[in-house]
Amino acid sequence: MPSQKRKFGDIGEKIAEDYLLKKNYKIIGRNYWKPWGEIDLIAKKDDRLVFIEVKTRDAKNTQHYLPEYSINRSKVKKLQKICETYLWENKAPIDREWQIDVVAISINRNNYKARINHIENAVWEKKY
Repeated sequence: MPSQKRKFGDIGEKIAEDYLLKKNYKIIGRNYWKPWGEIDLIAKKDDRLVFIEVKTRDAKNTQHYLPEYSINRSKVKKLQKICETYLWENKAPIDREWQIDVVAISINRNNYKARINHIENAVWEKKY
């Protein structure tokens, strides 16, 4: 049985997926997992492969610590490694364009309204 934290994270992932679909992303994978990491969503946008890390927090806890702040140097390395593994396993061409996005979601648990911050190419551009 999933924990309350996992259930809350699943809600965030569903919100992120719906948001991305409205932005013309095509979801091609979910929860790609290896012992060294996981990527929440894998999508295509135009000709680019986009790996999406979803971070969900309760809005009452985001006044001083936004969800995107949890993407630290260690997490970046794990994300890069898991994405490179996915590309290798799926025999992606060496020149395949890809990026890692972060979708940070703050949810008000009283009314379940969400604030979404989509940071494109977050890992390489250091936009967070």
